[in-house]
Amino acid sequence: MSINEAIAKTVATMPLFDHHCHGILCDDLSRTEFESLISESSWPASKGTTRFDSQVGFQVLGQCGPLLAQGREASSVDQTFLSPSQYISQRSNLGWAQVNKRLMREASITSFGVETGHTPAEITSPSGLAEFAGGNSHEIIRLERIAEDVFNDATNKDTTTNEYLQLLDEALDSRLQNAVGVKSIAAYRIGFNFSPEKPSRAELEQCISSLLKEQKPVRLKSPVLTRYLLWWAIEREQVIQLHVGYGDDDVDLHRANPLLLMEIFRASIDSGARFTLLHCYPYHREAGFLADVFPHVYFDVGLAVNYTGARSSAIIAESLELAPFGKILFSTDAFGLPELYYLGAKLFRKGLTSVLSEFADTAGWPVHECNRVAKMIGYDNAARLYSVDDR
Repeated sequence: MSINEAIAKTVATMPLFDHHCHGILCDDLSRTEFESLISESSWPASKGTTRFDSQVGFQVLGQCGPLLAQGREASSVDQTFLSPSQYISQRSNLGWAQVNKRLMREASITSFGVETGHTPAEITSPSGLAEFAGGNSHEIIRLERIAEDVFNDATNKDTTTNEYLQLLDEALDSRLQNAVGVKSIAAYRIGFNFSPEKPSRAELEQCISSLLKEQKPVRLKSPVLTRYLLWWAIEREQVIQLHVGYGDDDVDLHRANPLLLMEIFRASIDSGARFTLLHCYPYHREAGFLADVFPHVYFDVGLAVNYTGARSSAIIAESLELAPFGKILFSTDAFGLPELYYLGAKLFRKGLTSVLSEFADTAGWPVHECNRVAKMIGYDNAARLYSVDDR
């Protein structure tokens, strides 16, 4: 067996810990609905174009189409690369339950860290996702969502600022009992150029008093309360997931650079909390630097792998430039579509195999070390970080 074959075999069969993802939809989707889920834009494709004309769209057509066709009679359709209409038709004919099960099982992901703060009523629960996948799920709670829920419930009554803080802490502590970590979407709501200090009581009282007067439902965009939530998690020594960089069109990308977080990282080094920077593109090199210099910072390039498609191997290679290999994680950030789980895992395995094989060929890395690094990134680092091992 050649060096490349040995590495490929290890990467193809090793377990994966998808430490940041979401549930999937249990519905047969129209083409319009499906296309909205393979783009981070909240707008439809430009007139005369399609969302399938993209890296992720081509991966769906070329990789998922043949998989969904397995066990069906061959037709005049070219099963190696379907048209968008052929793919949606094939998906509908198979039915959402079979599509979900087939793609999730073929992804071969062992463990899932499922973030439950984004439209939880519309997608599967962590346990529902795990059932489709034949894997194991662990909840990640979203700080801003819990704070908003408490606000919107509490303001139906004559709630004081002190009562709100008590209700918030109780809700957070209750939800944390069944979770392995927390997530913040500060990048979307306030950007990372916020003051790193824990807010004072006076700041909190003024902030909450103002928020209680706002029209409901409240959408949290307060730097003061966001800082409170982050420090609540830091003081409880939690794994704190932070969206970084590329995402929906309501993120101000220039304020989602993780270098803006250096002061809060410095302030929390001895706290026992750990930070995981999610996705990070185009700041994945900056994230690698932060993972190198701070002992409690980790990162992944999850979302970028699917959205860069045929170029994802380059992103994976760049993620291994500066960061210690024990600080790099695997994730898909899949939402809604099982296709995004399947492709996220497939592209990650393919890209990591290519990168490690190149390092073995050109830099003389031993095969056993390449295999060890692969297993660290694919599963071991997350299992150690979240104190979870489902193998």
